[in-house]
Amino acid sequence: MKKTIVKILQFIGFFALGAFIFWLIYKDQDIERIKTVLKNDVNYWWVALSLFLGLLSHISRTLRWGLMIEPIGHKPRFINTFLAVMVGYLMNMAFPRMGEVSRCGVLARYEKISFTKLVGTVVAERLIDLISLLILLALVILSQFGEMLNFMKANPGISEKLHAAITSPYLIIGVVVLAVLIFVFRNAFKHTAFFKKIIEVIRNFKEGFISIRNIEKKGWFFFHSAFIWGMYYLMLYAVFFAFDFTSDLNPIAGLTTFVLASFGMVAPVQGGIGAWHFMAKEALSLYGVANENGIIFAFVAHTSMTAMIILIGILSILILPFINRRSDVTEEKPVQETVSAI
Repeated sequence: MKKTIVKILQFIGFFALGAFIFWLIYKDQDIERIKTVLKNDVNYWWVALSLFLGLLSHISRTLRWGLMIEPIGHKPRFINTFLAVMVGYLMNMAFPRMGEVSRCGVLARYEKISFTKLVGTVVAERLIDLISLLILLALVILSQFGEMLNFMKANPGISEKLHAAITSPYLIIGVVVLAVLIFVFRNAFKHTAFFKKIIEVIRNFKEGFISIRNIEKKGWFFFHSAFIWGMYYLMLYAVFFAFDFTSDLNPIAGLTTFVLASFGMVAPVQGGIGAWHFMAKEALSLYGVANENGIIFAFVAHTSMTAMIILIGILSILILPFINRRSDVTEEKPVQETVSAI
């Protein structure tokens, strides 16, 4: 009962945080103008292409997960694996990070695979995704460092706030005090839940690397890892061509927007709501896109991909029992025949 209450409070808290950020972004905007732009100035064929590219990324993720499951002695059906992945995406819309557990639970149920072993494969998968995102971030910083400096020069207020935050005496004193406390109480710190959580994360990363090493088709694994993120990027960049104010931006601008917005998805809010919109519009502002246009872009891009995940996720939940009914009957029939023979 206590755990249920905690989960409900977490859901409400995360959702409230995302809704608040979303409200802050859109509260001063001209709603009628937004409606007019959405009705008359958006080429929705590019949005449709974006969703198709997103679907390809989900299919590729399904195939990659299948490759990661094979070393633990199972080869699940593609349809069950794909539907489990989409259920996971849907669950992340309710509780951040719950999707990983949900899709493992779905596949464990319908493919009779150890839940714990499946969690291990997902840990490895998330590790690869994190590394991929960090590589893209490094690429963006190296290629767009000049643009970021120009943005800081054009917005001296932001530079001043960053400098004040970094050089704040309160921050420096806080870091020093924290370091001293950790050193003095290091033995007691080792027995805290926080320290144990860090050790668990490190152990999971280690196990993740080991499981990747055992994959037989490593070439296909790395192909899908690159393809997934390539499709993620193109999924967002395709939406650039749906608007006049972003259609002339180059692919690097699209990559910058994609990477920075991706960090919005890491925020502990359902589906990155609010956080994703903020990061996307701020990234676009680096390339001269007005704030009122950037938030319209963010709204269309985020809403379209969220709607697709919700639709396919719900359909996946409804379809799973039906496509697995025949296999359940097949498994029960030999047992019945054996009982009859006895």
